[in-house]
Amino acid sequence: MMMSAMSGMSDEHDHEGNGHLHRVRHSAAHVMAQAVLEKFPEGKVAIGPAIDKGFYYDFDLPRPLTPEDLDEIEARMREIIKEDVEFEREELDEEEAREIFEDQPYKQELIDDISSGGLDEHGEPVEGEVELSIYRHGPFVDLCRGPHVDSTGEINPDAIKLLNVAGAYWRGDERRPMLQRIYGTVWETEEELQEFLDWQEEVEQRDHRRLIKELDLVSFHEEGGAGLAYWHPKGGRIREIIEDFWRARHREGGYEIIYTPHIGKADLWKISGHLDFYEESMYSPMDVDDVDYYLKPMNCPFHILIYKSDLRSYRDLPLRWAELGTVYRYERSGVLHGLLRVRGFTQDDAHIFCTPDQIEDEILRVLDFSLNMLRSFGFEEFGVVLSVRDPDAPDKYAGEDEMWEQAEASLLKAIEARDLPFERIEGEAVFYGPKIDIHIKDALGRTWQLTTIQFDFNVPERFDMTYVGEDGQEHRPYMVHRALLGSIERFFGILVEHYAGAFPVWLSPVQAVLIPIVDRHVEYAESVAERLRAAGLRVEVDDSNDRMGAKIRNAQMEKVPYMLIMGDREIEAEQVNLRLRNEEVRGAMSVDAFIELAQDAVEARRQL
Repeated sequence: MMMSAMSGMSDEHDHEGNGHLHRVRHSAAHVMAQAVLEKFPEGKVAIGPAIDKGFYYDFDLPRPLTPEDLDEIEARMREIIKEDVEFEREELDEEEAREIFEDQPYKQELIDDISSGGLDEHGEPVEGEVELSIYRHGPFVDLCRGPHVDSTGEINPDAIKLLNVAGAYWRGDERRPMLQRIYGTVWETEEELQEFLDWQEEVEQRDHRRLIKELDLVSFHEEGGAGLAYWHPKGGRIREIIEDFWRARHREGGYEIIYTPHIGKADLWKISGHLDFYEESMYSPMDVDDVDYYLKPMNCPFHILIYKSDLRSYRDLPLRWAELGTVYRYERSGVLHGLLRVRGFTQDDAHIFCTPDQIEDEILRVLDFSLNMLRSFGFEEFGVVLSVRDPDAPDKYAGEDEMWEQAEASLLKAIEARDLPFERIEGEAVFYGPKIDIHIKDALGRTWQLTTIQFDFNVPERFDMTYVGEDGQEHRPYMVHRALLGSIERFFGILVEHYAGAFPVWLSPVQAVLIPIVDRHVEYAESVAERLRAAGLRVEVDDSNDRMGAKIRNAQMEKVPYMLIMGDREIEAEQVNLRLRNEEVRGAMSVDAFIELAQDAVEARRQL
C-alpha cells in the first residue's frame, strides 16, 4: 500500500511567531504519521496539524495504543529524521488525489470538501479556492498545503517527544467515529524541549479537573448529565465569596442587580434571532400549555423585556443592570472540558442602556470596572482584542455607519486611555456591533479570554426599544453587553489553575486549621476557634486521632493557608503556634495577633 495521509495544517505561523518552528512541527506530524502507518499498515489517517507548542495526528487504528507503542513510534521517528529525506510538493487534480488515497476514507471525505470549493483540508470555510497538493518524503505521501522544512534532517531528533494519546471524534462530532489522537512536541533545541516538559508537568499539576476532586470542591456525574457541575460545600463556599464580592462591587459601581427566569417562550427567541442563528446550541423545546418554551442560552432578551416594561426617558439613562444568570447551551460531548466547557453555567451578565452622547464615558467606565475587578482576583497582565467590521463589506452589518464609527471610536479611545496593549482585527466584529475582549495572563503565562464588552445595534431594533429624548421624540438607546468573568464555572476553573488550588486567604474555603496535639488540647482549640469565627474567619478544628505530623500534612494537602498548633505551652500562655502552608513556621503568637494577621491578609486579598 502507498502510505498516505492528510495534514490539517494552516499557513499561519505558530503562536511564538517562529515560522521555521511551525514548519518543523508540521513536518514532525508527517514523520509521526509515517512511523504509525509502518507499525499499523492497515491504519486510516485523518488530520494532523501543527499547534501551539507541538503537533498532533488523528488515527483510526486496529487497537488502542499503549505507552510502549509511543516509545516505538518515537524511536522510529528519530530514525526517519536522521535519514534526512527531502519533502517534495506536487499539485494534482481530484482524480489523481482520489487514486492516491483510495484506501483512506477520511481523506476521500476531505477531498470532497476541498473539491467542492471554499473549504480547506479541515472542512472549514476559507477565502478563495484551495489547491489539491501533496507532500512526499520517502515512502510517505500526505495531502497537504504545507509549508514544510526542506528535509527531515532539519528536525532535531533530540528535541522531539510524543506526549500522550487522547480520544477525538472525527470532525468533533460524537456521531462520527472515535479516533486516536497522538500529541507530540518538538523544539529547536534539547534545552527548549526540557523547559517545555517542565512547564507541561506544572500544567498537569495545576489541572483543575484533578484539583477540584482532590480538594473536594466540584464534581461531575454522568448519571446526572454530562457537562453539569455539582458544587460541594467547600467549592460552594468559594463561589459564594466570589458572587458576594461581585454583587458588592457592582452596587458600588452604579449597577442594579436583577433576576430573570430560566425559560422563555419560543416567540421571544424568534424576535431575538436566537432561533435563526443559535438554535443548534440551544436545548430542545419543552411543551407548556401547547406553547414551546426554551431553556435560556443567554440573558439579554429578558433584560430587554424589563427595559420595555416602562416608558424610558433620557433622564433615566444610563441604566446599568447586572445579573448572575444561569444559562444552558448544548455543547458536543467531545468538547466538554471540566469547568472550562460545560452545558449549564452562570454568566455574570450586565447590560448598559444609554444615549449616544453617554456612550464614550460608559465604555471607559466599564473598562475600568472590569480591569479593577480582575486585579482583585490577582490578575495583573492584560491584553485586548478590538474586533471591528470589515470596511469593504458594510452591508454585512446591522446599524448605521455613524453608529459603528462612534462605537469603534469609543472602544479605541478607552483602550488607549488606559495604555493597554491591543490588537485591532477588521472583519472580526459580529454583525450586530464591534467589541473588545480582555485577555488575562495566568501564573504559567497562559492567556485566557474573560471580559467581553460588546455593542449591539441589532437587538434594540428587533425589540423596538426606545427612550424619549430631550426633544420629546422617541430614539433608540445604545445597548452594550458585558460579561466580566465570563462565567462563574469557567472563571473558577481558571482560578484553580492560576493558584494551583492554593487560593489567597480571602478566597480559601478554610482559612485556618486548628491542630490540638493530643486530646486534652481539643477544648482549648475549640475555644480559640470560636474567637476566630466571631472575628469572621473560616476555621476548622482537626480533632482526629492522627498524630500532629499527619494533621499538618493533611492541612497542607488541602492547601489551607494557616495551621495553628496547640499544646500545653500554648494553653498556658493563651497563644497559638503558627505554621503556614508553604512550610514557613512563624511560631508562637497571641490569638489577637493571629486574628489581626489573618484579617489583614483578607483585606489586602493576598496569598498569606
